[in-house]
Amino acid sequence: MADSTQLVPILRRRAQGPQSRGRWRAWVPTASRVISAAAVIFFLGMLPWLSNRDPAVSIFRARYSEADMTPAALEAVRQQLGLHSGPFGVFFTWLGKALTGDWGVSWVSQQPVLPTVLRALGVSLSLMVFSLIVATVVAAALSITTFRRGLAGRSDRTGGGLAAAFTSMPEFLLASLLLVVFAVGLRWFPPYGWANLSDAVLPALSMGLPAGGYMGRLFSDAVASTFSEHWVATWSVAGFSKTRLVTAVIRRSLPGITPQIGLVFVGLTAAAVAVEQVFAIPGIGRTTLSAAQSQDLPMLQAGVIFLMFLAMFLGVSAGIVRRVLLGPALRTHALPTSVPKPPSPRRAWILPIASLSVIMILVLLGLPRDPYAVVWPRLAAPSWPIPLGADESGRDLLARISHGALDTVFVAIAVSILCFVLGIVIGMFPNAAAGLIEVKNALPPVIAGLIIAGILGPSAIGAALAITLAGWAPLAAHTAALVAEVRAQPYVQVAPMLGVGRARLMIRYVLPGVVGPVFRHAALRLPGIALALAALGFLGLGPRPPAPDWGLILAEGMPYIERAPLVVFVPAGALVLLSVFAVSLSSLTVDFRSGRGGIRRMRLRSSKNRGPRNTGPTPVVRSFEEIK
Repeated sequence: MADSTQLVPILRRRAQGPQSRGRWRAWVPTASRVISAAAVIFFLGMLPWLSNRDPAVSIFRARYSEADMTPAALEAVRQQLGLHSGPFGVFFTWLGKALTGDWGVSWVSQQPVLPTVLRALGVSLSLMVFSLIVATVVAAALSITTFRRGLAGRSDRTGGGLAAAFTSMPEFLLASLLLVVFAVGLRWFPPYGWANLSDAVLPALSMGLPAGGYMGRLFSDAVASTFSEHWVATWSVAGFSKTRLVTAVIRRSLPGITPQIGLVFVGLTAAAVAVEQVFAIPGIGRTTLSAAQSQDLPMLQAGVIFLMFLAMFLGVSAGIVRRVLLGPALRTHALPTSVPKPPSPRRAWILPIASLSVIMILVLLGLPRDPYAVVWPRLAAPSWPIPLGADESGRDLLARISHGALDTVFVAIAVSILCFVLGIVIGMFPNAAAGLIEVKNALPPVIAGLIIAGILGPSAIGAALAITLAGWAPLAAHTAALVAEVRAQPYVQVAPMLGVGRARLMIRYVLPGVVGPVFRHAALRLPGIALALAALGFLGLGPRPPAPDWGLILAEGMPYIERAPLVVFVPAGALVLLSVFAVSLSSLTVDFRSGRGGIRRMRLRSSKNRGPRNTGPTPVVRSFEEIK
């Protein structure tokens, strides 16, 4: 404990130090962004040497699959591509040519990469525009009732159940169901292609409905919160027109949810990969996925870079829009990035409990069965021995769904633990991690899966690694927000003046208030992680056959939908139940994930020994993305 004579110079240094430290810290996020972007570009440029294979061998197999691979042929490939200059030489040569517009030649088609990728990018941008139109219409429709109640003097949110229904299914699953029902069954729309406007209807709905449902939930919550503010009642009494009041409410509500809407737009880049694959659309997502599956690394490099920069552009644009909406007067007093919600009623727990119960029943019924035994006729109809029928190989579909659920749960738990550890470690240094978090926001799990598949090939380990690489950032952002809140407490601010070092301050005072809320957040991401694993399996980036992965089971059954609909509807139904459980659970527990309780309890314990109790309100932390 420092005495009074020691406190004077400490306080003087504390008064003089913030200016110099502030100037230094202002450069840390910028440096982090630059370093992170450079690291990603370097990593992508080094992909040919990260795949544990001789690049000449990969190129030869991609170009001449039927020819004999002789040493002379491999040497000719090395000479042609300049591989003798080594990894760094090839990287800087590739980077220099890429900056001048020469992105190389496809190893498979031997066509120039850049024109191919630009054509595919144009198709994907058109699809995203159609999807955004659908999403905007859905979000506006879901918010109409909230506006009506707000103008009538009621500030409660409505449409939550309908919005949850729109967001309950991931894009790859919704695309599969729309294809089966409206293209194959009813024949209202084409099942594949990109030639007419009708070809865009089902893909745009597949991407736009989940995005619109999520945006509708966000916007309804923000509007309901705005209508509860005192100025709305004042304007109503003053006689302002409903049009002007609605316009003001929209302008007040949008800045707080713009960052989350930006994440929705970023997510469309990943959704495009799955939707384009389902409907055989020649976009950049399908092109990049094909390159990953065929180990066409030049095409994979270009596709991933364009997808990442597109996602980063959408994220930066959302930030610019937010600043414009706030205006010069409010930029220094930023609005919260989300709005507080009232506790959910007990009846709202019925939906997640019911969906989880059905999944548990399926698991228990199928556990005694063998998921690999081929003993039944191909595509056999349901009967007493096989209640859900057999798949295309004659294996028990119930057994495969059951064992696939267990495998997915175990992998999801391991991934959640890894994401939790990474989120805590990285989030404790928010300034240094700013660039990493922004790069991750532009790297959804599907894009990470494409990169990992390009290095390791499709595998269960690769899928888990891809989800881990893409899943730590929300936890890190949550950690950073909680760290800022804890460090703002008076007893923490005064601790350095009393001789507490930085390391001890972070470990003893800050970390205990962060671990609990972030751990609960990580646990709540389990269903979303399981869905992401299923998505990678569906795209062929996860476990290989005959693994009983839910996404893989769905993909294997798609060609037989007309002969045996159950081979698609059973895994699709299981995924729907898991999606409903994930979305309903995340909407119910948002108050717990904010961490308010953890901060308040920690502050009460600390106040006994470290100073007077602070009875002021604790700010709500909402800096991490919703589980989807």
